Amino acid sequence: MIGKRITHRMADGVRVPGTWRHAFICNGGTYFLTDLFIYADGIVDCWDLVTLDEFEKKLRSGWVATGLPDGGSASAHHLGRWTFGEPDTWLTPELLLAEVRDTIDELNGRPDSTGRCLAAVEVFLAEPTEENRSAARAAYLAIPETVRHYALGDMDRKDRPLQVLVAGPGGRLPDWPDGRRVSQEAYDEAVAYFGEREHWRAEARKRVPADGAAHSFAPAVKLPHSYPQRALERPDKRCLRNDYPAPLTVDGVTYPSVAHAYWARSVADPEARGAVVAAETGAEARTLAAGAARREGWERTRTAVMARLLRAKYAQHPDLAAILLATGDATLVYDDADSGFWGDNGGRGRNWMGRLLELVRSELPADEARVG
Repeated sequence: MIGKRITHRMADGVRVPGTWRHAFICNGGTYFLTDLFIYADGIVDCWDLVTLDEFEKKLRSGWVATGLPDGGSASAHHLGRWTFGEPDTWLTPELLLAEVRDTIDELNGRPDSTGRCLAAVEVFLAEPTEENRSAARAAYLAIPETVRHYALGDMDRKDRPLQVLVAGPGGRLPDWPDGRRVSQEAYDEAVAYFGEREHWRAEARKRVPADGAAHSFAPAVKLPHSYPQRALERPDKRCLRNDYPAPLTVDGVTYPSVAHAYWARSVADPEARGAVVAAETGAEARTLAAGAARREGWERTRTAVMARLLRAKYAQHPDLAAILLATGDATLVYDDADSGFWGDNGGRGRNWMGRLLELVRSELPADEARVG
């Protein structure tokens, strides 16, 4: 189960999503408490990037440890060392491997063992033959024992209705105590439970979020790094870049572009500021500003300054504002070879410029929405 443990790694310029979980690695006789990083492409990092088949070998060899010996030496890197005393662990190599396989399915948006079980249960409920029950039972037993309790997402009943349904009247599951069998009454209650559950799910599917869709309906728009020299006869997404020649006036001063305005406002000396404003291009403005003393506290105010300049640009250029609005609710990915703060830069930057452009875009229709 991934939960909130989200990470990624870059592979050939591609962002590969992943997650992590705690584990012990046995190296040189010491058991190190560490993390396994599991990625959507089936790669597992257990102090080395390995394929799923190689990871299984690491499990079988004891490198990734699922058994902890009494008296064994343990370590958490740079935090402390201790000795196991009557350790209790419920994992086996088979269970951990099954959980990792499920995690990879989940990272890829595919049904994991729980999803496959619930799909088999739906088939059985639609056509309750013994053959379909047998398939549902096999799918249930294929769920790692450590996660079966969570299969229905019902923290009160756990997976008990599921157990009863796949066992059937008079039936039992392999790990049940001798003599325990499913009564007809218990079976009928389980069938009724699944009927109610389907009703709840149907109602949930029909529910419309109170504030509209939570996800973007438009594909992401990338604004690659470029150096526009002159205004385009037919402006396109290149006009959304800060160094695009779109003059703007702020506090009585007219700047050739947002880049000129931003860099001019970053410098402390008025004379240097004037030279930045007069620079031939946005790139030259940046170079001049880089050689001048920065205003005190600039790093704390720069995002607010940029937001104000962007609002001015699009308020004073309705044609460019229309191009920004035409991106819908797309994620704006702004590349900036000079800054990992403003640019996305292949997932390595913070993309603050893209985020501010999205903010300004959301404000553009505000006049139409303003009430009283």
